[in-house]
Amino acid sequence: MYLQVRRLSIFRKVIAFGGSFHSMKIAVKWSLLVLTCLLQLPVAAQEISKEQIKGLDEQVQDIKADVLAISTELKLLEEKLLYPSNTQVSLFVALEGADSLRVDAVEVAVDGNPVAHHIYSFKELEALQKGGLQRIYTGNLRTGEHSIKVGFKGLTGLGNEFTEVASYTFSKGVGPGIVEIRLLGSALGSNSIQFSDQ
Repeated sequence: MYLQVRRLSIFRKVIAFGGSFHSMKIAVKWSLLVLTCLLQLPVAAQEISKEQIKGLDEQVQDIKADVLAISTELKLLEEKLLYPSNTQVSLFVALEGADSLRVDAVEVAVDGNPVAHHIYSFKELEALQKGGLQRIYTGNLRTGEHSIKVGFKGLTGLGNEFTEVASYTFSKGVGPGIVEIRLLGSALGSNSIQFSDQ
């Protein structure tokens, strides 16, 4: 009964405002659509309570934590599989006495194959000048003799360009190998790149 009265009042308003039969049909369709939506809102609100939403949110957070833990484990497993400790070699770069140098880039080749190329940002260069080490390469090498060729490019404190290149041969043993490549700012031009391996 209430709906019929409501529809009649809508029809009267449409006709009173100079509406045609077509606009009256549109008004009826809209009123039915709005009425249907309004009748379904309380049902939908009853179906999903705040507790259920909170429970779903907690489940999502638990799943996210599980995914992050699995991702970390997979990364560790991948590193162990890709770089087993008996064939692993890591190359590190360091600067010494190079406070006035601006090293722009470094290139590394192992056994004649380019393995790393890095262009330094200001923050990275600053960290190296303060005594930091950069792992430039980690890979697998069989036991035996291997050669490393390293090239540094940059600017001196006076603004002159410099390019330093050096080679080194080291013997890879059964365990993991570490080679430190150190650029000496005070010795540019003669033996400015030093190597040490473990």
